[in-house]
Amino acid sequence: MTIRVVVADDQELVRSGFAMILDVQPDIEVVAEAGDGAAAVEAVRRHAPDVALLDIRMPGTDGIEACRAISAMGSACRTVILTTFDTDAYVYEALHAGASGFLLKDVRRDDLVHAVRVVAAGDSLLAPSVARRLVEQYTAGGPRRTAPGPDPRLDVLTGRERETLLLLARGLSNAEIAAELVVSDHTVKTHVGNVLAKLGLRDRIQAVICAYETGLVAVGSPPAEGGGSPAPGRN
Repeated sequence: MTIRVVVADDQELVRSGFAMILDVQPDIEVVAEAGDGAAAVEAVRRHAPDVALLDIRMPGTDGIEACRAISAMGSACRTVILTTFDTDAYVYEALHAGASGFLLKDVRRDDLVHAVRVVAAGDSLLAPSVARRLVEQYTAGGPRRTAPGPDPRLDVLTGRERETLLLLARGLSNAEIAAELVVSDHTVKTHVGNVLAKLGLRDRIQAVICAYETGLVAVGSPPAEGGGSPAPGRN
């Protein structure tokens, strides 16, 4: 099945560069390019793509507003925000606008292609350099735990599902979680799916935030070692 993509960036060379990288892939087709957010929204409405790559800073309707409009129209299109600005505020706004991924423009060619495939498959993805600060920024402005002891929301999870949520919050991929728990990748995928379903969460990003909000992981605790390419949030 071919992944249909819209690429939106006000810089023509950047936009065409991303489009060329993606369009040569055998399973990806760039169906439209747009120079601003309003044109991106119209392209999504007209072409019904699977994924839209949206630059944050565009004239008129920016990438965040375009992402919000795409979400509001009920489109099945999933959005990935691309920016040169590695700042908390942008990531925070992108999450609330409904973005499924957030990448810096200096992303490697292979990682860009990987991101499109991951998001098209229904998963979520964040660049490692912004993932942790997203969680801390989000929880700093979100609900805080004041009651002592474990959050009752986590009572629906089994012990192994709680372990899985903890490892998700540390930024581990499914393969790394499988190695940590000494189980198969398929078992981890099942655990992650159960965590999302039981807690009523949309994707892996929300699961990480939930781990912080419930106090399972403390804001400011050390992240997992390693990290490089953006890690997919496979359900």
